[in-house]
Amino acid sequence: MFTKRNVVLFAAAATAFIVGSLIWSHYDAMAVAAAGGLKMLIANPPALAATLGGNLNALLERRSAIVAEMGALLDKAEKEDRDLSAEEIAAYDKLKGEKASLDTRIARLEDVSASTAQLAQARPAIAARSGIVHPPAPEAAREFENIGQFMHAVRFNPNDQRLNFVESAGSNADDLSAEMRMDNQTQGGFMVPTQLRTTIMSVPAQDALVRPRAQVIEAGSPPDAGVTMPALDQTGQNPANMFGGIQVSWIGEGDEKPETDAKLREISLVPKEVAGFVTITDKLLRNWQASSSFIEGLLRGGVTAAEDFAFLRGDGVARPLGILNAGAVYYVNRATANHVTYADVVGMVARLLMRGGTSPVWSMPQAALPDIASLKDEAGRYIWKPDARDGFAGTLLGYPVRWNNRSVGLGTKGDIILADWSYYLIKDGSGPFVAASEHVKFTSNKTVIKIFWNVDGAPWLTAPIKEENGYQVSPFVGLDVPAG
Repeated sequence: MFTKRNVVLFAAAATAFIVGSLIWSHYDAMAVAAAGGLKMLIANPPALAATLGGNLNALLERRSAIVAEMGALLDKAEKEDRDLSAEEIAAYDKLKGEKASLDTRIARLEDVSASTAQLAQARPAIAARSGIVHPPAPEAAREFENIGQFMHAVRFNPNDQRLNFVESAGSNADDLSAEMRMDNQTQGGFMVPTQLRTTIMSVPAQDALVRPRAQVIEAGSPPDAGVTMPALDQTGQNPANMFGGIQVSWIGEGDEKPETDAKLREISLVPKEVAGFVTITDKLLRNWQASSSFIEGLLRGGVTAAEDFAFLRGDGVARPLGILNAGAVYYVNRATANHVTYADVVGMVARLLMRGGTSPVWSMPQAALPDIASLKDEAGRYIWKPDARDGFAGTLLGYPVRWNNRSVGLGTKGDIILADWSYYLIKDGSGPFVAASEHVKFTSNKTVIKIFWNVDGAPWLTAPIKEENGYQVSPFVGLDVPAG
């Protein structure tokens, strides 16, 4: 029997059922949507990783800001030499709590991000992991046998894989800097491989005068950057100049100690570019086994001659500073014009900086040989050639003699040099690089090979040294024209 009260209760119950159904339907729809979004993210690990990464970065930024605020509170108190106030302690503890909460959240995100990264990793197919053993095959060539084979590839096969291979450099060629690569197109050439660079740059003592005896600074990184080094300034009046201007005084008990300081100066070397070229026939270049020694000799000879000439006679403008143009040379006037006498060479040795050893060498043009071979002492006895049966002596007054036809002509200032080249600095730069072109001599079936590299050099002394007794000496002594 329906009463008025039952009707009201029934209506209320029906209304509650309908509202509840609508609410649960809404939450079911939200859950389905969320599950669908989650499935989409799981199906796309990179997207999930990006989402997590964004959240993680946001938390890291918040934590960094909190740590900065905590540090500012402590820094302020320390600068004022006090402890934190009550308000500052409360603020600090609040920040510390926020940071602890962030640490926990960050740790969770980092853990999930690491797992997500593993989802994105590619795994080989089962067949690829089935242990199939392939027959051994020769490893791909990575190096050139000699300079001839290298030049053959530069000219006829610029896509040779060996021109791109760099030992222990990784698989991504874009990550390699220009000075690490052999295919340096920015420079317009191919860098000579390391194992062949020593062949080109090796300059035995009988070929090069300066490089084997000088102090050579490696190219470094970046290779063409200049290098600046401090040096003790030993110019000026003796005896303080020997120790960079330090003054030493004897003082009595209780007397005021004098102030003193050492003078230093800077030596700067910036590698300059130098280039040369040689022309050979295509037929010879194709036969790289036979052409290797020929090309190697030409390139090494060109490098050696260019460097030696600059280290001896360079003016320091876009090239090294040679000793003939450096202020460190002490010149001795010769007794007779256009000739070399016994008194001349003795006078030169007397001005040589002597610190033991026999590293200094004579450098003189071959035109001086008749004068050197006929040197006589005051008694008229030959001092360099005792008889006509044996060959010439290899030393003069105890120092080796080098016939150097890169010297200036006999009778010119600086034709005879006695030098300790360990006081000369050489800074290597990038290179050497080589490039080959068939276009210049196209109709003649010839190839022009260009080689270029970067180097600088200079003595690290700027003037002769006055010994403590006032006597002037130098590691570089030259023979000048007659006085007056």
